[in-house]
Amino acid sequence: MFRAVFHQSVATLVAAGLAWFWVGQQGAVSAGLGGAAVVIPNLLFALSLWAAARSGRTSVAVFFVGEFIKIAATLALLVIVAGAYRDLHWLALLAGVVVALKANLLAILIKA
Repeated sequence: MFRAVFHQSVATLVAAGLAWFWVGQQGAVSAGLGGAAVVIPNLLFALSLWAAARSGRTSVAVFFVGEFIKIAATLALLVIVAGAYRDLHWLALLAGVVVALKANLLAILIKA
């Protein structure tokens, strides 16, 4: 669980660095915020699953409710970023989101 969040965090940092190179500081911040909008809810979801497993109260309902909250939190963070950051570079934001979402697939492909 936490390894996936780590891969997403590293991928977000790489995307922000590349965005800094191509677009500048606004692109780097936009890509970082886009990736953070994915990574933060995933970290909280992983922590909640870990806590449920340690307490012995795991169930399918806990997983699905947590997944729903994770998706809602991701969308809410993206809306907040779009409204709060005036110098938003949309392509960099979307690149940060996509890279963070696909980081685990990339990690699997690299190991294979």
